[in-house]
Amino acid sequence: MPRGGVRVALRALAYVVAWAVVAVPAAYLLLLADTRTTVIAGHDVAVSPTVDGHATVDLGAYLPNVRYPTGSRLGVDLVVGKTQVDSYQSLLQRYALIGSHPEGEVAKVTDLVHDMVLANALKGAAIGFVGPGAWLLLGGRRRRELVQGLTRRRVAFAVLGAAVAVAAVSAEPLFDRSDTTAVAGDSWEPIGSLFPDTSIPSDAQRIEVQRGLITTGSQRLIESALTSYHTSLHFYRDLAQRAAGLGRQLRQPRPGDTVALFVADRHDNVGMDPVARAIGDAGGATILYDGGDDTSTGEPWESFSLDSVAAAFDDIDEKYTVAGNHDNGDFVGGYLSDRGFTVLDGRPVQTDEGIRVLGVADPRSSGLGSWRTTSGISFDDQADRLADVACRANDRGERVTTLLVHDANLGRPALDRGCVDLLIAGHLHTQIGPDVVVGSNGDNGVTFTNGTTGGAAYAVALGTKLRRDAEVTLITYRNGHPIGLQPVMISTTGAFTVAPYDLMPSITN
Repeated sequence: MPRGGVRVALRALAYVVAWAVVAVPAAYLLLLADTRTTVIAGHDVAVSPTVDGHATVDLGAYLPNVRYPTGSRLGVDLVVGKTQVDSYQSLLQRYALIGSHPEGEVAKVTDLVHDMVLANALKGAAIGFVGPGAWLLLGGRRRRELVQGLTRRRVAFAVLGAAVAVAAVSAEPLFDRSDTTAVAGDSWEPIGSLFPDTSIPSDAQRIEVQRGLITTGSQRLIESALTSYHTSLHFYRDLAQRAAGLGRQLRQPRPGDTVALFVADRHDNVGMDPVARAIGDAGGATILYDGGDDTSTGEPWESFSLDSVAAAFDDIDEKYTVAGNHDNGDFVGGYLSDRGFTVLDGRPVQTDEGIRVLGVADPRSSGLGSWRTTSGISFDDQADRLADVACRANDRGERVTTLLVHDANLGRPALDRGCVDLLIAGHLHTQIGPDVVVGSNGDNGVTFTNGTTGGAAYAVALGTKLRRDAEVTLITYRNGHPIGLQPVMISTTGAFTVAPYDLMPSITN
C-alpha cells in the first residue's frame, strides 16, 4: 500500500477509535440510567437494566425482595408499584399462577430491555460522533493554534481538576451520613434454605430472597404462595404434557385441509394457554380464533393475560380475535393488535387459506359483577349491521364462511338470513351446538358456542386449578369452507374428553 494510503487508513482508524472511546461508555452509562414503566403481573412496574446478572423484583415494604439469575451479566431491576387487589393473599395467589407460567411476562421484560439496549446504543453512537466531528470542524489550522496556546500550567490545572472529580465520585460513600443500622442488610439466601419444610419446585430453586425483610407474616404468605405455585405448576404442566399426546384421538388434517383452534372466555387463566396450544398442535391447527373475554375487567393491569396468550401462540401467523363483554374499553383490542392479532372490526377479512372471516366486538361491557351497560351502539343494532355486511358479501359471491363473535346472539340475524356458513361464539361458558339453521334464503348455516377455555366461574378463572370444565374446539376447513368440528373438554379433575369429529352438513343447497 502506498505511504499516502497507509496515512489515510491510520487516520480513519484513529477516528473510529476516538468515536468508540466516547460512544461505548456513553451508551453503557445511558443504559444503566434508563428506566421504563410497564405493566407486569398486574402491577405498574419500573424497569431498569443492571449488570449484576439477576432479575431483581422489589415487592415493596411488606414483602421481601426476590431475584433470579438471568444467565448473563445483563440483569434488570423491577420496582413493583400499584395494582388492583383485595388482599395480599389473593395477590400472592396471582403471583403463584403467573410465576408457574411466566413466558408472557418474561418475553415482555426481555423485549423491553432489548429495546432499551438498542435505543441507548444509538444514543451513544450519536454522542460518539461529537469528538471526531468537532475535530474535523475545527480544521488543522485552528487545532494547531489551540495546541500552541497550551501551557504547562493549563495542562496541570486540567489534569488536577479531572483527578479531583474522579476522587470525589470515588469517595462519595465516605460522606454518606445515613443511619445504616435502621435498614435491613442486603443478605440474599436461596429460597429453599429459608423454607426448608416447603416443597420447592425445581424451576424455583434458583430464586433468592432478601432475608432481612422477612417477617413472620410475610413468611406465611410466601409459604402459601409456594404451595399454590407448586399446585398450579404441576396441574397445568401435566395437562399440557397429556394434551400433546392426544393426536391419535383427534382427527388429523388431510391434504388440502386447514385447521383452526377456537378459544373463548379465558378470563386471565394463563395456565390454560400452553394446554390450548398443545391441543392445537396435536390437531394440526395453524389458525387461532379467540372469542373474547380474555380478561375480567379489560383494565391494563390484566395485560399479563394478553401477554400470555400472545406468547403461547407467537409463531401462529394468523390470529383473529374479538373483544368480549368483559373486555371493557379499547385496551384489550389495541394490546392484542400490537402483538400480531387481527382484531375484527365488522369488515370481512380473508385468511391465506381462503377462509372469509367476519367479526366485531361485543357492544356491551361488564365488570366482575352481573351488571351490563351498553356503550355507543345497542346490541340489536350491532347484530343487524353485522347481518347486513355478511349478506352484502354473500350477494357479491364472497360468502362469509366463519362469523366470529363473543355472544352467538350477535351473529344470529346473519345466520337466520342464510348469509354465513358457520357462527362461532363463547360467552355462556358452556357448549351449545353445533346446530343447523336453515336461512330465510334457503341456505344452511351452523351455530356453535364454545365453553370457557379458562375454566371460569362467572368472570373469574385465576386459581391453582380449573374452577369449572374448560374447552377448546378444533375447526377443519377445506377450500375455505368449514367441514367439521371437534371439541375437547378438560374437567376440573384434569380428565380429557375428546368429542367425536362432527361433520358439518351441506352448507348451501
